Amino acid sequence: MMKAAIFEMDGLLIDSEPFWKYAERKVYETVGVFIDDEFLRQVEGLRIDEAIQFVYDRHPFTSKSKAQVEAEIIETMRQLILEKGVALPGVYQTLDLFYENKIPMALASSSSEVLIAAVIEKLSLQKYFIVTRSGEHEKFGKPHPQIFISAAQALNVYPTECMVFEDSLNGMLAAKAARMYCIGVPDIHRFDDPRMAIADRKLK
Repeated sequence: MMKAAIFEMDGLLIDSEPFWKYAERKVYETVGVFIDDEFLRQVEGLRIDEAIQFVYDRHPFTSKSKAQVEAEIIETMRQLILEKGVALPGVYQTLDLFYENKIPMALASSSSEVLIAAVIEKLSLQKYFIVTRSGEHEKFGKPHPQIFISAAQALNVYPTECMVFEDSLNGMLAAKAARMYCIGVPDIHRFDDPRMAIADRKLK
């Protein structure tokens, strides 16, 4: 019996993946690092500090610190969300379904609290989520399950009583490691990726 629902944010509630690509490319270019879409796909769903470390390990940069790069990416993202952010199809219908049936919801994202706040403001999601969890406060990021376990604890339910909506492979791995029922909503171009079969159910 599912008693709560947990939602990822980027690429699931808001079409922010193009923003991430733009922000990361723009900031990395200032330190002489040029990355393509395939490289960026490898860090989808990771916490930003872990994604930056992934890039740094392969393309070390010295003109800025990793903390500076992180701050610049987050600020560029915040501006893009507030200027251009839109909800993905089906978001409000899905949230309304849980809300009207009094099923508590949490938003659990690898993104920083600053970006979570920006998305909630831009999409007017304040009434839906009684819990928000940012990966920046967890010791480990996805695919480690801690963020989902923390969200369940904050909702006062067992992990096995939670349904998770995720779009990334790292997020689906985290949800299953937390022993939660996982609904995968991958990007249409990756819908048939055999690795996405880890989800209990996939939706377009």
